[in-house]
Amino acid sequence: IFTSIVIIVVVTIVTILSFTIYLFIRIFTGKSIYDKEYSPVHATIFDLFFHRDDLYDYETEIARKKPTFRFLSLGQSEILTADPRNVEHILKTRFDNYTKGHNSCQNLGDLLGHGIFAVDGEKWRQQRKLASFEFSARVLRDFSCSVFRRNASKLVGFVTDFAHSGKAFDAQDMLMRCTLDSIFKVGFGVELKCLDGFSKEGEEFMQAFDEGNVATSSRFIDPLWKLKWFLNIGSQSRLKKSIATIDKFVYTLITTKRKELAEGQETVSSLSVPSIRLRKRSFK
Repeated sequence: IFTSIVIIVVVTIVTILSFTIYLFIRIFTGKSIYDKEYSPVHATIFDLFFHRDDLYDYETEIARKKPTFRFLSLGQSEILTADPRNVEHILKTRFDNYTKGHNSCQNLGDLLGHGIFAVDGEKWRQQRKLASFEFSARVLRDFSCSVFRRNASKLVGFVTDFAHSGKAFDAQDMLMRCTLDSIFKVGFGVELKCLDGFSKEGEEFMQAFDEGNVATSSRFIDPLWKLKWFLNIGSQSRLKKSIATIDKFVYTLITTKRKELAEGQETVSSLSVPSIRLRKRSFK
């Protein structure tokens, strides 16, 4: 028995050491660490993981000292910049040069699928063209503006009530509820009612979407997220549960909307994106 325990301990130690050596080789090999033509290296991605609870404050503090810097990762380096010239170059001057890349698309894929926020290249251009075409419709612009104004007015009412009562409230939560209500009304013709707090399904969706975003974001600073996903533990276990809740809500919504459109009811909203798209096709 003692011999078996010793063997298990030795194998475990060797495995951990081998894995650690592998990580260091992957992180530090071929990264041009001392090349002055590259952005300076601040630390490794593990540093970001250790600062996950104050990540943005931590990155802001670094950016004050050096506007552009790198964190070494298992694959490519993570480059962060707060230099306005770089931001303009990336988002405007040479936008086509800066795709999301395989790593980002993979990190976002489980939650966002193959939508415009998680694809590159021709797929992104096709979806952007479609979205631009849909939202350029005057009737939809007018409708969306009225929806956002109405929900903004409702939000102001809630904030005013809190101010008069002297009660504390979560501003970020209120803003998220207002945004989701507006997007779902414009995009699907559905009253999510998160701001009112009247819909159990809407509350569950909102919570799952929020938790799913947190878990997905953690993939960018957690080099072990694939292992957690495979073992169904930690943040990736929570992500799977969130995705299941989101899928259930969205597929139910899609089924209901298709049924209404097929029956010619359009009772939810005749001005939402799916309704306008269907109406455009009917005139072709």
